Amino acid sequence: MTTSFLSPRHAQSKATDLQAKASPNFAAKLAETQELLQRAANEFAPVTQASSLGAEDVVITHLINALQLDIPVFVLETGALHTETLSLLERTQAHSRAPIVVYRPAHESVMQFVRQNGQDAMYQSIALRKACCGVRKMEPLARALIGQRAWITGLRQEQSSARAEVPLIDDSEVQAAPQITPASPSAGVCKLNPLARWTWGDVWHYIAEHKVDYNPLHDQFFPSIGCAPCTRAISLGEEFRAGRWWWEDEAAKECGLHVKP
Repeated sequence: MTTSFLSPRHAQSKATDLQAKASPNFAAKLAETQELLQRAANEFAPVTQASSLGAEDVVITHLINALQLDIPVFVLETGALHTETLSLLERTQAHSRAPIVVYRPAHESVMQFVRQNGQDAMYQSIALRKACCGVRKMEPLARALIGQRAWITGLRQEQSSARAEVPLIDDSEVQAAPQITPASPSAGVCKLNPLARWTWGDVWHYIAEHKVDYNPLHDQFFPSIGCAPCTRAISLGEEFRAGRWWWEDEAAKECGLHVKP
């Protein structure tokens, strides 16, 4: 199941005003999420949260802090993030009880990619776009997950058709090749998706209810936020992830972080 966004005619309104609408069973979903996070800390350690600083991820980080769980958070600072995202990262580092660890791509790998392909290579072909993601995201993710038994993500079933079957606990890679590599950065690591059953309205209800700091790009109709060159606002009727790699076919719209080998 996918979700379309509200119209830009509401451009002066905040996402919390437009999107916050809890499901009738939100309390049960919240309890389920809290229980899974507590299990993560108690049964899956060492475990870490992967945060893109999007709406889902700030909710999870807030819950980790509120529950006082010993779960660190990591952010992939790709070198191509929006200024708004970097500002939120700084504020999160300043106020989070949980440690916020930042992983960056290898500088020389980025320079080599740019020298060979140019800064706009991602628009030239899917292969080059995925190669850019490999340098800026996949290799740092592999470093972030070394030594981890599990990682926590903000994946939701509602986000796209490719994610419609996302489970709360995904252990499909636990029996995968034990060697973590940039090509298989999460091999052998269990993936926990505590917001799998939440709606977009649930996410924003929580943010509004708890006054959670969030990326102001969400107020400008960026529901899904990645690197600046590969993210745009969406329009009335477009699906949730339409603003990511918008020049590509819908089926190709993943960077590799959540694609099984």
